[in-house]
Amino acid sequence: MSNNNKIPDQLSGPLMKNKKGLIMGVANNHSLAWGIASSLSEHGASLAFTYQGESFKKRVQPLAESVNSNLLFDCDVTNKDQIESTFSSLSKEWGGIDFIVHGIAYSDRNELTGRYIDTSKENFLKTLEVSCFSLTDISKIAEPSMNEGGSILTLSFGGSSKVMPNYNVMGVAKAALEASVRYLAVDYGKKGIRVNAISAGPMRTLSGAGVGGAREIFNYAEKHSPLRGQLSLSNVGSAGLYLLSDLSKGVTGEIHYVDLGYNIIGMPKPE
Repeated sequence: MSNNNKIPDQLSGPLMKNKKGLIMGVANNHSLAWGIASSLSEHGASLAFTYQGESFKKRVQPLAESVNSNLLFDCDVTNKDQIESTFSSLSKEWGGIDFIVHGIAYSDRNELTGRYIDTSKENFLKTLEVSCFSLTDISKIAEPSMNEGGSILTLSFGGSSKVMPNYNVMGVAKAALEASVRYLAVDYGKKGIRVNAISAGPMRTLSGAGVGGAREIFNYAEKHSPLRGQLSLSNVGSAGLYLLSDLSKGVTGEIHYVDLGYNIIGMPKPE
């Protein structure tokens, strides 16, 4: 009898056993990056975390400790020295890493209201640097540390391809981020390393709350998504687990929607 359908040994136990990776972008226990980190930890992964500044360290440290991690690094992604220091420390600690979760974005909240056309050049460049270019910079610096068969995952949003209220320059940044995923997937593919993104639906996160009219957007998405109800962190976490584990060995350069199907709706059925 053929054994072609036998589950590979590495998939028969905890999906992330012996896997080690860095989580970037946890702000609190409602962050999408934290939902992914929780799922990875439950499946045996060893985790390290970055934060930016002491105020965020106070939030991130208890979460890291809850998943048995004492590896925390202060890392401003606009500071190349800090990124290099982070990966140098991880290399000394682990030798190599298997995955990176990039959940970092920033824009001036005052420019996420009103008209996109009024975006300032200063905020446009800052938004693109933090929310998009940081993925490329991190990926380049991390390259010597990445183990073959590893995975890089970033977080996007539907405002990248469709106009969302009060998303403005962040939509442009997410569009550039998704394009970066495709180009990085080709660059890293030669090493057997995958690069993908999750595009999550509207959620009550710290960053989501920063968008003007967030409550109305949440309610609208809940009402008109094919799978009615609220999107949960565990929904995003389990999708992240799939894309970072060996389950997705054949998947790269993809934008994976986790939004209860909201992205397929052109116009809701009139009442």
